[in-house]
Amino acid sequence: MNQFGPHGSRDGLLYGLGAYGLWGLIPLYFKLVSDVPPLEVLAHRALWSFVMLALLIGWLGRWGELRREVRKPKLLAMLALTSLLIALNWLIFIYAVVTRQVLQASLGYFANPLVSVLLGVVFLRERLRPWQLVSIGMAVVGVTVLAAMVGQVPWIALTLAFSFAFYGLLRKIMPVDGMASLAVETCVMAPFALAYLGYLAGVEQLTGQGLNALGRLMLSGPVTTIPLLFFGAAARRLRLSTLGILQYVTPSGQFLLAVLAFGEPFSTPQLVSFACIWTAIAIYTADSYRAVRRSRVELIEPFGADD
Repeated sequence: MNQFGPHGSRDGLLYGLGAYGLWGLIPLYFKLVSDVPPLEVLAHRALWSFVMLALLIGWLGRWGELRREVRKPKLLAMLALTSLLIALNWLIFIYAVVTRQVLQASLGYFANPLVSVLLGVVFLRERLRPWQLVSIGMAVVGVTVLAAMVGQVPWIALTLAFSFAFYGLLRKIMPVDGMASLAVETCVMAPFALAYLGYLAGVEQLTGQGLNALGRLMLSGPVTTIPLLFFGAAARRLRLSTLGILQYVTPSGQFLLAVLAFGEPFSTPQLVSFACIWTAIAIYTADSYRAVRRSRVELIEPFGADD
C-alpha cells in the first residue's frame, strides 16, 4: 500500500496526533512524580527508556544492526553528543514542570522550529526566503521583549529550544534511524543513571523507593518511547510539511495545561512574547504552504504546455 495514499495519510495523521498529543500532555506525568528531584527523575527516565527499547529491539531482532552501528567511532561520538543534548532537554523540562514554569517551557517548544531553521542556515547553508527571515526576526523580538519586561533572560525556553534544535540537527545528518539512535543514546545514559541512583541509595537519599514510587518512575519508560514510536510511524506516512504543522500540537497542549490545569499566571510580558512567537509561526507556515503550492504548479505546467 502507498504510504502517502488515502489510508496511509489517514493512519499517519492519527499516529502524528498521537505522538504530538502525548508530548503535549507529558507535563501531567511529571506532575505525578513532582515529589522526586528532577535529576533523579531524569535518571529513571533514561534507565527505563533503555530497558523498554532494549526489549523492543530484541523483539524486532535488530540487535545485530545496532552492534554494527556502534562500531563506527565517528557515529558513536555523535550519538554521545546527542545523548548529552537530549538529557539536558529532558532535565530542563522536568525542572520546568516541577517549578511551575510550563508556560516558559511551551514558549521554548513553540520557538524550537524557528531555531531549527536558523541552525539550518548557519550549519547547512540553507537559504531563507524573505518572509522566513521576517518570522525569525519576530521570534527574536518575542524573546527580547519577554527578557526586557520581566528583567531576566527566559533561560528555560532558550535552553529547551536550542538543545532540541541542535539535537535535531545532529540527528538529521546521522546515517542511522530513530529507534537505533535512541537506543544507543539511552544506552550511553543508562550507566550514569544507574551509578547516580546507586549513589543516592548509598547515602540514603533515594526518593523513589517503595512499590508505589518505583511504579510511577518506571512509567517514564513507556511515557518516553511510545510517542517516539508513534512519531516514527507518522514520519513514514506523512509529508514533511504536514508534520511541521502538527508539531505545534505539543506546545499548544502544554500551554493549555499550564494556564487551565496548573493555574500558572499569564502576565502581560508573556502575552506579548507569545503573540510575537505565534505571529512568527503563522508567517512561516503561510510562506511554507505558498512555496509548496508554487513548486507543485511549476511541476505541472511543463506537462500542460506540451499538450
